[in-house]
Amino acid sequence: MAAPASERIERKHKVTTGQIVALVFGIVVVVGIFVFAIPKFADYGAIWDAMRTLTPLELWSLIAVMVFNLWTYWIANEAGLIGMDIWQSAVVTQTSTSVANTLPAGGALGIGVTAAMLNSWGFTAGEITLFVGVTGIWNIFAKLGLPVVALALLVLSGHVDPKLVTAAVIGVITLAIAVAILVLVFRSESMARRIGDFFGRVLSWFRKLFRKGPAERVGEKLVTFRRETIILASRRWFMLTWTTLLSQVALCFVLILSLRHMGVSEAELPAVEVFAVYAFSRLLSAVPITPGGVGVIDLGYIAGLTAFDSAEKAQIVAAILIFRLLTYGIQIPLGAFTYVIWRRKKSWMRDTPPPGSIAEELEAAPA
Repeated sequence: MAAPASERIERKHKVTTGQIVALVFGIVVVVGIFVFAIPKFADYGAIWDAMRTLTPLELWSLIAVMVFNLWTYWIANEAGLIGMDIWQSAVVTQTSTSVANTLPAGGALGIGVTAAMLNSWGFTAGEITLFVGVTGIWNIFAKLGLPVVALALLVLSGHVDPKLVTAAVIGVITLAIAVAILVLVFRSESMARRIGDFFGRVLSWFRKLFRKGPAERVGEKLVTFRRETIILASRRWFMLTWTTLLSQVALCFVLILSLRHMGVSEAELPAVEVFAVYAFSRLLSAVPITPGGVGVIDLGYIAGLTAFDSAEKAQIVAAILIFRLLTYGIQIPLGAFTYVIWRRKKSWMRDTPPPGSIAEELEAAPA
């Protein structure tokens, strides 16, 4: 608590061996994918030729849907924290996303940035924890549910692929397990405590492998999270659901429009097949192999879409690279800009929770 400022800064910026290894491994994976894997699908010269066919009208239409896609993220996060307005949501979303997309273990660092920003705006630790947890749960269930919907659409349209069926079955099983655990958690506090204690023991075993201390009070923390989630969900469950689904659909629409502007028609690659590849590729983003899944997710899209249409490989790869530039690449400079806004927007800074927040309800919730 009383350590000198220089010592605190040194600890804060200390780079661990694990982070260095993760960074090197990520760079090797990205370079390997872009230098060796992607050219096996299409030559970069042909990809560039396809990109050059993009007209100004097509470019501006892509920028428009990109902005709409960003807006859906903002309203989805706004739904998860009562008292935060749309512009604050935009700033915290873009800044944390930029961190997550560029740094090793970026997801965890992004959560830290989110906590620091929300705390500076007066939100309490309980509200911040609830925001991160609830929006995370809604996003996970959306990612797990999309492959199930995609498989149903493929069956109805007669575009069934055995590989996708197998993946969908795995997705259904995973989704069923996740739903069952969630139902048990919200069934009662005693059940939530037992489940939390079980996962606490599992987590402690893994932490012991890395010579770290045991996970403490996981059961009690899960009970608290359960109480707080019930309070938030009672007000915002509908808004959380439709905004989360809208953000997923909007992202897929950017992909479909990129393909159409690159000359890949509906007859050559139907939207239902694009949605199926999108749904299964989104699951790759849950595995933090590289920051933001760069390279890994790109390869997943390319492999999946070219499997449906092998005649337009250069156009498909060009469309995916444009799509990733609009939905991944743009996040990095935009996040740097929103970080500056956060540092300069003094009128947002508060020492107490903003009007309309649920901080008092969370504090008053029975222990």
